[in-house]
Formats: sequence, structure tokens, C-alpha cells
Amino acid sequence: MSVPVQETRLRAAGRLCPPPLIREHRIPTPGAKPYIAVEGPDGALWFCESGASKIGRLDPKSYAFTEFDLPTANATPIGITVGADGNLWFAEKAANRIGRITPQGQIAEFPLPTPDAGPDGMILGPDGNVWFSETDADAIGRITPEGKITEFKTGISPGGKPLSIAVRDGMLWFSEAAGNRIGCITVDGRVTEYPIPGRDSQPRAMVTHPDGSIWFVQTSSNALGRIDRAGNIRQYVIPTPNASLRGVTVGADGDLWFTENVANKIGRMAADGTLIGEYDIPTPQSGARCIAALADGRLFFTQYDAGLIGEVIPQ
Repeated sequence: MSVPVQETRLRAAGRLCPPPLIREHRIPTPGAKPYIAVEGPDGALWFCESGASKIGRLDPKSYAFTEFDLPTANATPIGITVGADGNLWFAEKAANRIGRITPQGQIAEFPLPTPDAGPDGMILGPDGNVWFSETDADAIGRITPEGKITEFKTGISPGGKPLSIAVRDGMLWFSEAAGNRIGCITVDGRVTEYPIPGRDSQPRAMVTHPDGSIWFVQTSSNALGRIDRAGNIRQYVIPTPNASLRGVTVGADGDLWFTENVANKIGRMAADGTLIGEYDIPTPQSGARCIAALADGRLFFTQYDAGLIGEVIPQ
């Protein structure tokens, strides 16, 4: 359901957004525990099945699933992104490896130099390499298309636990989930950190907006955060208490769409910070995590606890 007060504000500005249509699609493998998802080079939704040690693929036209077993059992794949080589790269958190899968399903794995580094977030960097967080090593890693890995630790505060990564202005920006900071690293490894106002906000998922701002969820502060190019941070609190925000993306409309894990809702916010609405997910306690935008305007989100892929169709 939408939030009447916020809809009244939008109506006065000449914009009324009706609730979106939400559908759900069940993953074939029980206990899949889908986590991060991304649109692949083939237009399909690719996602990590962290509970089944698989990479999944959902055809957005036929809604057919394809699943690919990883060579390493209990690898716990988490983050996934598309590389410059047209393949998909993913983080195997428990196996301490970076994986690569072609659109045809061929898989290769690359072990990390640092033991128990806990690779997590992934993104294609401005240099054509894939960059990733090493949450348990307080480091940011880089892997070339050929599989060469470099790790950067200098300048990242101990105990920060880097998590999600976004790209802006030729640099990598990352959330420090335990450090209450947003970090920035250049492609040659120089780090700057920006403290988030307040305490223990637990920043997680990040996304770059077309206007140049970076938005991120603050799970413990129950808010969306925004950091501009100067490093200034603003926070927008969500009215539903203890919603546990986990994922955020930018829709084709320029709005921020985000998941509320505990509240079991999908939220929508305008780029000026105006909340448009919060919408109930059909399956109770589904464990909404990542939300990803496709080029056609549809949005898909992972339902970790329910083993589902949700679909949001803006109206």
C-alpha cells in the first residue's frame, strides 16, 4: 500500500504514482537463498544462490529458470556483476574465491591471496577490471579479465567491513557496514573515508544515480543515505519502524527503489528524498534482499528466505 501523506504531496506537484504490480517466481532448487542479482549481457536476470552454491538465471520473457552448479561445494556466492569481457563475475564468500561464468554456463574460479577475506560486493570498475569488497579482511580487491588479483588495504580503517561498491567519476565508492563510513578508492589504490552522521547506521547496498549522487541503505538507521561529490551526506528516514533496508536501485523513472527486509515491503523514493510509497510483498517474511533494474523498466528483487525472485512492474 502507498503512503497517503506522501502521495498527497506528489499529487500537488502534478505527479501521482499508483502502486506497482508485484509478482513472484519460485526458484527450482529448495533452499536456494538468492542474494545479489544483476541484468546479464543477454538481458536475463542472473543471481547468486548462496544456499545452494549455484548461479541462477531467470529469463524475463518466459520466466524459465536455469541453474548452474559451482565446482566448489558450499561456496556461498553473494555478489555478482557483469565484466568488460561479457562474462559474469561473482564472489564466493565461504570459498574465498572469485568466480567467472560465461553466458553459456562455463565456470572458472580464482582463489584470493588473503585467507578468509570474505569477498562480497562486486562491480565493473572504470578501468575495465572487476572490483570487489573483502569484508573480513578490510580490503578492496581487483581482478583482471585474465584472473590476476590485487588487494588494497592501506587507508581502509580496521574493522570497517567494506561491503557494497558503486562507481562514480572514475573512482570506486564503498560502504563500510561496521565502520559507519563511506569509502572512496582510486584505481591506483588511494583511499578517502567519509563518516556518516550518527552512530552505527550500518550502510550496505549502494547505487549511483544519474544525477551523480550515490545512494545507500542504512539498515540500522532505518534510512536511505545520499552522498554527493563533495562528500556531504544526507539521510532520509523511512516511516515504517525497523524496516531493515537491504537493497537499493535506480528505476527507469529515476526513482530509488529499495527493499525492506523485516517489514517485507518494497519502497520507492524520489531523487529529492520524497517518499512515494511502501508496498507489501505478497509472501510473508520473504527476506527481501537485493533489487535490480532491467533495461526495460522492470525491477526484480531476491527473496532470500522464501526462495523466490520477485518482480516489480511500475504502473
